[in-house]
Amino acid sequence: MAKRPVFLVDEIKCYSTQYYDFEFFPGFSRSQKEKNIISLHNAFLSIHPNLRILEISSKSPDAIGRSLSAFNLNYNVDDVSYPLECVFQSSKVFEKGGPFRELLTVSPIEAKRSPLLHENGNLTGFVCDGKSFPLIPETFFYDWLYANAIQGNTELTSSLVLYDAFTDIEFNPNKSINCQARSAAIYVALVRTGTLEKALISPENFKSIVYHDSLTQNDSPVQMTFEDLL
Repeated sequence: MAKRPVFLVDEIKCYSTQYYDFEFFPGFSRSQKEKNIISLHNAFLSIHPNLRILEISSKSPDAIGRSLSAFNLNYNVDDVSYPLECVFQSSKVFEKGGPFRELLTVSPIEAKRSPLLHENGNLTGFVCDGKSFPLIPETFFYDWLYANAIQGNTELTSSLVLYDAFTDIEFNPNKSINCQARSAAIYVALVRTGTLEKALISPENFKSIVYHDSLTQNDSPVQMTFEDLL
């Protein structure tokens, strides 16, 4: 057995998190990953049979879920499109260096595993599009990137808003903080509450609307280390 979170759209808090135990199938093959996704989703649907749930990751059995993965979703920097994962990793600023723009042009997995992210001290913030982003709220920068990457892609958004809950089978909250499934739930909540357009005017607006000007978020606080922000 294993336990993983499901992120639900919440029109008051933007998202809520529920944890489910499910039968776990070990192994790294796509078929094993898909078995775990189905097992987790079945556990969720046994409690919420009327809700629609979507796996968002490169391992998703649904094409829309794979397209919404940070490895496949694109974000424009200086009118050039890059994988969101590369933009996120390349925007990190550390005590001794960064941001590392050269990570924009490598593969998402290379960007995520780059030695540059391990050799420059503690993470101090992010810089992207000429704007600086703090570490608190913890997922602020990632959620902002994700919402902006999706916006304008009507094919993706028209499908995404049909779902009520999201998972990322690779996400382990004991090891990391940012999660594309959470970001997707936030985006859908902004659409349903009619606040998306206002939220995307500026990072300040986004922060105020999504996190309610709070220094904490809906999940329990986790002490941040470099690995947590991968």
